[in-house]
Amino acid sequence: MNALTRIDRGRPERDLRFPAHPIAGRAGAGLKHDHLPAIEAEPFAGGFFEVHAENYMGAGGPPHRILARIRRDYPLSVHGVGLSIGGPGRIDPDHLGRFRALVARSEPALVSEHLAWSTHAGICFNDLLPLPYNAASLAHVAAHVNEVQDAIGRPILLENPSTYVTFADATMSEADFIRALVRRTGCGVLLDLNNVFVSATNQGFAAADYIADFPLARVGEIHLAGHAVQADDEGEVLLIDSHDREVASPVWALFETVIARCGPIPTLIEWDSALPPWPVLRAEAQAAQAILDRHAAAGGHHAHG
Repeated sequence: MNALTRIDRGRPERDLRFPAHPIAGRAGAGLKHDHLPAIEAEPFAGGFFEVHAENYMGAGGPPHRILARIRRDYPLSVHGVGLSIGGPGRIDPDHLGRFRALVARSEPALVSEHLAWSTHAGICFNDLLPLPYNAASLAHVAAHVNEVQDAIGRPILLENPSTYVTFADATMSEADFIRALVRRTGCGVLLDLNNVFVSATNQGFAAADYIADFPLARVGEIHLAGHAVQADDEGEVLLIDSHDREVASPVWALFETVIARCGPIPTLIEWDSALPPWPVLRAEAQAAQAILDRHAAAGGHHAHG
């Protein structure tokens, strides 16, 4: 039993539904409509696609038809960006209802959201904002995760954020916060390794130490992406989680470390702006697939969480 099916919070295990398309051990790419003609001309053999939920939560039309066509031929991952699970306010019931309908309609292999907040007092911010890791945050995030999981009838994966600041009122590390959250709610984790590297560089800790302390046994999906290199006001290196270029070498190295420990976890290449031609994005996914396949053949993996 893996992080996608384990329920561990002192409550009866919920009924889970699993789509027919297998996703274990596959590498995928974010679905971009500009790439559809190329994908149809040369199918993404052995891959999967991930979509941002909010792009497919309308009443119908071309997005629904496109998603149905992709879902027919490929495993699908639905990745939410707007539920504001990390915020102290209540989850918007209309947004959650549309999210639930999308999951029911598309029956994705994976469903995920972010450990972040994006709304406050009815205002929606076009960003994923961090939160302090303390008991108060843990309580409201756990309540929100349970609300989402109860609504869709299955566990979700929660993604670690990229961070640029720390909070004075934080009382636990990010890894400890996530570990407590998955124990309390039964959710899994989407481990974004670019976010780990970005946060480590910006805050001056070692990404390898973060991985060593992370609850890897709960990871159900991995994200890889590119980042931009800038400088802050003092001239220090500042990394931005930009999703606009190839995966950087240090992030590939982290990926090798995690897969060596955990085995072939479904892995997605994120590329959301400055889109390349489809063959470039597919090549990044194929590079990830080669690593997954190599470690699958080696076997003998274990992870502790």
